[in-house]
Amino acid sequence: MENPKIIETPEVVVRFSGDSGDGMQLAGTIFSTVAAILGNEISTFPDYPAEMRAPRGSLGGVSSYQVHVGKKVYTPGDACDVLIAMNPAALKQNVKYLKKGGVLIYDTDTFVKSELDKAKFTTADPFEELAIAGKFQLVPVPISESTKSSLADTGMDAKSVARCRNIFAVGFVFWLFNRPLEKAEEFLTSKFGKKPEVLAANIKVLTDGFNYGANTHASVSTYRIESEKAAPGIYCDVKGNAATAYGLVAAAEKAGLKLFLGSYPITPATDILHELSKLKFLGVTTVQAEDEIAGICTAIGASFGGALAATSTSGPGVALKSEAIGLAVMAELPLVVIDVMRGGPSTGLPTKTEQTDLLQCLYGRNGESPAVVMAASTPVDCFYSAYNASKIALEHNTPVILLTDAFLGNGSSSLRIPEMDQLPEIKPAVASADMADSYEPYARDAETFVRLKAVPGTEGLMHRLGGLEKNVHGAISTDPNVHQQMVNNRQAKIDYIANCIPALEVKGDADADTLVVGWGGTYGHISAAVENLRAEGMKLAQAHFSYISPLPKNTEEVLRKYKNILCCELNNGQFAGYLRSKIEGISIKQFNEVKGQPFQISDIEAAIKAL
Repeated sequence: MENPKIIETPEVVVRFSGDSGDGMQLAGTIFSTVAAILGNEISTFPDYPAEMRAPRGSLGGVSSYQVHVGKKVYTPGDACDVLIAMNPAALKQNVKYLKKGGVLIYDTDTFVKSELDKAKFTTADPFEELAIAGKFQLVPVPISESTKSSLADTGMDAKSVARCRNIFAVGFVFWLFNRPLEKAEEFLTSKFGKKPEVLAANIKVLTDGFNYGANTHASVSTYRIESEKAAPGIYCDVKGNAATAYGLVAAAEKAGLKLFLGSYPITPATDILHELSKLKFLGVTTVQAEDEIAGICTAIGASFGGALAATSTSGPGVALKSEAIGLAVMAELPLVVIDVMRGGPSTGLPTKTEQTDLLQCLYGRNGESPAVVMAASTPVDCFYSAYNASKIALEHNTPVILLTDAFLGNGSSSLRIPEMDQLPEIKPAVASADMADSYEPYARDAETFVRLKAVPGTEGLMHRLGGLEKNVHGAISTDPNVHQQMVNNRQAKIDYIANCIPALEVKGDADADTLVVGWGGTYGHISAAVENLRAEGMKLAQAHFSYISPLPKNTEEVLRKYKNILCCELNNGQFAGYLRSKIEGISIKQFNEVKGQPFQISDIEAAIKAL
């Protein structure tokens, strides 16, 4: 048999799918991590059910992990080039994502009557039943039995052996894409290094999966993914939640402060708490509080005490934290509130993604309660957004709400770890001991309206803060004129921050009549759609918002230039309505979806064409 032909490809989308217990998230993570180490750009989309684990082999228990690898990667891809189906249910749920002519790898050992029945197939031929015969390159692989044979002499029990099926599949996929096994072995060593027997078993299965492909020539072609020469540095595959955690750590280090996170576990934000809890050696303190309110209140206390303080949550938690955010607004304390948005309302769709918390974060507090609201655009941008949110909070003594979402938090990209001297300076607005005779808690800079925070225990700077309105001296005041002035000052402080953030950038054709607008985690999908249509000859421009309150200073100037404006967001039009409220008379068309899933690039393209 001839060796398979090697096809050079600029990009590929691979989707691992199987039962919730089949380790698809780990399989996808190994593949994406090695791609990042090798210099590829990546974008990933883990998709898994929120329910308690469904019966094995059932349609409700299918979990998947899609990864897009290549040179210029914006999204995980609308559809995949290669689908790995570990059982019939995975095939049934995911074949709709496989491109025509794509490669379908399936575990032949699971395509038996009992498994077909669980997946609700009515015939013995699932390929004919799904009408996919002849549409794809079918690659049958006996993954289960090969894994058993590989580990037959290890003494492992049947359940432990079955858990290694995903690693055999990873080894086979590494052969298909000519990826070096050494990097995957390094990943497994970092994960299972403390369990030598488990590590040895996984490396053996990985190698045997690779060799199975090489020895049987299981596919008529293999692939080599092109990569551009990356700038020198240290790269890693980082999930958005981990990047957020690292951004907070970097900001605390730059500001010369301790980092404190007070949080309550909630999907999909919990990984931020988990990640920071590992970093005590960097001076990080984490508290897993008894509820959402306690989480933010411990953070406010830490902020008052002089730390860089943060709290992480999702939509339901923001609702519970709203009164405490108001306290931080009134006391004018720096605080970073991270909202990893998920489907709602109420418990909603805990593992799915949306952009439906925007108006809650802008206005969901009693009284005139202005705060900074920002949004990260990619998993890597979560690092820089968390850093910049911390900088704004510390330099302006205000709470900053950072919006990410489940798609960004669970998805990953390749991050080049920046050197600390490349990050912007952070100068906390703190009173010094030499101000002992003149310090007033609510005295302000005439231009920025920032008050100086006094760290408790600093001699001569005794003061009082709290939720009741106070005058410039820190004394409780019910004077209507004092309240009016303080309300004005707090708003003016937030408004001034527009002078400290980047101008709104416009990409695309300078002579375009149509501007496509988005914010937050829709950046990749909108960018890909705009680039695709421009390649077809359409004149388009794109503007993406990372700063929402306040808006960039040039926002109105930019938007008024265009005849057509299309705002794309994963809600029913919250940002479009917000822009209309800020820019009188502006006309904005909308493309909205609330499906708990990221946009499909093709759907955005259709919406743009419909203009």
